[in-house]
Amino acid sequence: MSTLIEEQTSTTTDTNLEEVFRSIVENEESHLLDDTDSGDHERFSHYVSKEDIVRSSMSGAPVIALCGKKWTPKRNPEKYLVCPDCNERLEKFPQT
Repeated sequence: MSTLIEEQTSTTTDTNLEEVFRSIVENEESHLLDDTDSGDHERFSHYVSKEDIVRSSMSGAPVIALCGKKWTPKRNPEKYLVCPDCNERLEKFPQT
């Protein structure tokens, strides 16, 4: 029974760690998948820490993505492709 608890804890920890890295949230500014007339075709979705996203949504303060881009999120990041620089930097984090 103690082994089962350890396995569940390990899985939960791995899942939480993956969530933390993934919620270095795909945020904002990504290549628009289907709307190029609005100028959004030059935007990317960036990875930003979850804490920064919460802080920004409450205070309006800008965030800084893994790639170094600084902006105030206002668009839905799900409409855009992920920033290649952010993605490359995220891949350098140890995977669990």
